[in-house]
Order: sequence, then C-alpha cells, then structure tokens
Amino acid sequence: MPVVRSSEAVVHEIHGARFVSYATPRSGSKELCAWRGEIPAGLKAPEHTVSHEEVFHLLSGELLITLDGRTERVTAGDTVIINPGVTLGVENPTRETAVSWVTTSIGLRAELADGSVLTPPWAN
Repeated sequence: MPVVRSSEAVVHEIHGARFVSYATPRSGSKELCAWRGEIPAGLKAPEHTVSHEEVFHLLSGELLITLDGRTERVTAGDTVIINPGVTLGVENPTRETAVSWVTTSIGLRAELADGSVLTPPWAN
C-alpha cells in the first residue's frame, strides 16, 4: 500500500506559487495526480490552457479564478471543475496565502499564452 508521508512530498516552485506533490507515478499512483498548491498574497499566475480535467478545491483563503474569460471569486470550501481545453487564470487579491488541493489525471500539460507548453513535474 503506497503511503506518501508529508515529509516525502516533493516541492516545486514555479511562477511564484508553490506546489507540494503527493500522488504521482513516482509515488505509486497509476492514474491520478494530487498536490497542494500555495498561492501567495498578491500573486497573479499566468493564464494557461489545461490538457486534462482538474478538480481544484480551495482549502483556505480566497482567490479569483478565471475560466475562459469568466471570473469567479472562490473562498475556502469551494471547488472549481476545470475541463480540458479551458484557459485558466488564478489570482490571489488578498493579503494571505491561499491553499488549494488539486487532483487531475497523469499527463497534464499547460499551454501558456506565448505558446510554450509546461509539463508540470508534479502531474507526470
């Protein structure tokens, strides 16, 4: 039985946010990836189009989530379902770090506005 201890989680930092990965192929997952996201106060992450569905659950804080140009304010306890092919923007307009839990399928890719493709190591 694969058990990922918090001390074994792998930390990645990109675009000013921190991703702490727990479920990945390296940790024993066969289909899904899951990570905790830490979005610092004032951060506006670059918009990107996702290749796989993501389930984004906000554990604490408040964020502005934009999906294909439509912005919603989400607060702790809210869940956003991000379908494949949707362009996602995340902004933390507050003075506190927001913490999320994200689950997706292995193989997620994110295409940035400049056409570059990010293959997040925490999702592959």
